[in-house]
Amino acid sequence: MIRAVALDIGETLVRDDRYWACWADWLGVPRHTLSALVGAVVVRGRDNADALRLLRPGIDVDAEYRAREAAGRGERIDDDDLYDDVRPALAALRKAGVCVVVAGNQTPKAGEMLRELGLPADAIATSGEWGCAKPSREFFARVVEVAGVSPGETLYVGDHPVNDVHPAAAAGLRTAHLRRGPWGHFWADDPTVRATADHSIDTLHDLVTVIAASN
Repeated sequence: MIRAVALDIGETLVRDDRYWACWADWLGVPRHTLSALVGAVVVRGRDNADALRLLRPGIDVDAEYRAREAAGRGERIDDDDLYDDVRPALAALRKAGVCVVVAGNQTPKAGEMLRELGLPADAIATSGEWGCAKPSREFFARVVEVAGVSPGETLYVGDHPVNDVHPAAAAGLRTAHLRRGPWGHFWADDPTVRATADHSIDTLHDLVTVIAASN
């Protein structure tokens, strides 16, 4: 029985369009160039930030992030960044009696902005706030702790095989791989993802069916 659903943030709830566009503008390169490089690192299974390192070898990503913030050009998340199914799907999960947790690899500021949106979730937290990040086992232990149920009663939903599906499964959680965003689409048919994920979904609305089937 699934009693809690925990969801990744980037390209699960939030579109990354603005995120990468702002980085491209800050570094003074065409947005298409950075988008293409993001695609290149995705197909190689590399870290997303490697796209920035390809543009600017030796770049200190954290330092540049702080410089953007100081210049008033830092990260921003509002309703326009959410996928259309986020609010109705999360509301439907809560109506079904499921604890909804939002937890992903994001900054403390992102956590604050997400909570300000008033999403239908029982808890929202980020790796920056917890001091541990995916794919560490500690991160998923925190997810289970916040959900207040056992790992086997918790379904973790995300688009990223390395950060979401494989480590969540290794930590004893159930998993759902979401075909969304570059990672979600490219790796959806990978044999290891299909063998590991308990469910493969195309929209967050599918989670209601998953919950009903589990009960």
